[in-house]
Order: sequence, then C-alpha cells, then structure tokens
Amino acid sequence: MERSSVKKIISIFVLLTGSILLLVLGLVVFREKRYAWISFGIAALSCIVILYGFDRRHTHIRRVVLISVMTALSVAGRFLFAVVPAFKPMTAVIVMTGMYFGAEAGFLCGAFTAVLSNFYFGQGPWTPFQMVSFGTIGLFAGICHKPLKRSGIALSFYGIFAGALYSFIMDIWTVLWSQSSFDPELYRTALLTAVPFTTLYCISNVIFLLLMRRPLGTRLERVITKYGV
Repeated sequence: MERSSVKKIISIFVLLTGSILLLVLGLVVFREKRYAWISFGIAALSCIVILYGFDRRHTHIRRVVLISVMTALSVAGRFLFAVVPAFKPMTAVIVMTGMYFGAEAGFLCGAFTAVLSNFYFGQGPWTPFQMVSFGTIGLFAGICHKPLKRSGIALSFYGIFAGALYSFIMDIWTVLWSQSSFDPELYRTALLTAVPFTTLYCISNVIFLLLMRRPLGTRLERVITKYGV
C-alpha cells in the first residue's frame, strides 16, 4: 500500500474516532462553557489532520486557500438563506469540498462552517454536535467521491443521506437538552417530530447538489489540474 494511502486511512480514522471521543467528552462535561473547549478540540483536530495529510510542500498554501474559500462559501450560504431554516446550499458546498479536495478537507469545511457561522447564529452545547454532523457529511463525501462525481443519481441519494445523518446526530442533542440522560424512546419521538424539517433539508441538499454539480465541479476540476492540488 502506498504511503499516501496509509496516511489517508490514518487521517480518516483519527478524525472519526477523535471527534466522536471529543463529543462523548462533551456529553460527560456538558456544563457552563465547557462545550467551547470541545468545539476548539474538534477544530484543532481537523487542522492537525489536514497538515498531516500534506505530501508536497509547494501545494500546502494553495490547498489551504482553496479549502478556506470553500468554507467561506459554505458559511455565506448559511447566512444568505437564514430566513429559510431547512433550505440552504451549505451542505452542498461541504459535500463538494469533500468530493474534490478529500475526506479530511470535507470534514474541516463542515466543522468550521458550523463553528464560524454560529458566531452569528449563536454558540452553545449544540455547536460540537453540528461540527461533527457537518464534518462527517464532508468526510463521507470524500470517501465516496468517485461514484458521486460520476452519477447525479448517486449524488442525489447522498444528499438525502446527508440530511438524514444530520437529523440522527442532532436529535441526540435534542434528547440530552430536554433531560440529563439519553432516552431511546424520546430519541425516536424526536426523529419522528423532525421528519418535516429533515425532508425539506434532504430536498434542499438534492437541489443544490444538482445545481452545483457541473458548474462548480468543472471549475474545481480545472483548479485542481492547474495547480496540482
């Protein structure tokens, strides 16, 4: 197995296990402002993994700049569509970042989109859950990038998956917010109650992914080819 492949596997493993461990830590110490340290930990972890994944020195700055631009677009998408709670291009941008710049970049874009946009929408104990939710969506998009690039149908199904995954993770927070312990029955109720929101969110993801697939995807391909990122 090539060295780059080994590094990618290690990076993905560290991101998934590390972010979940940090999130569990947040559940245990969910008092006062400790959630801010958990958010900082997830953000730092994603940055460290991105730096670890660099293979060629001259592409470092270019890749960081491109990922930063995609994150800024994602944050802007959440701001511009703030009046429509479940209809936003944010997730589509995160998915495109993972597809074209790799799983680690997708996770970083998702995690930073949550924490940066929440300086406007409001930080709280829900922020780490949003960071893990959006980060995981971007990470899986990077892992599944080949079929997602080839097929609009596969991309549409991924948009639906992303919406459902977000609901599954965030409703854990919903249950814990209402009571101190996790109640499976209350969790099922929360999932069912969120069905209208989740459905609209899934539709939104599919629409924006299909709209962005060719115009944004083509430009990202050109940038990657031109700068060797």
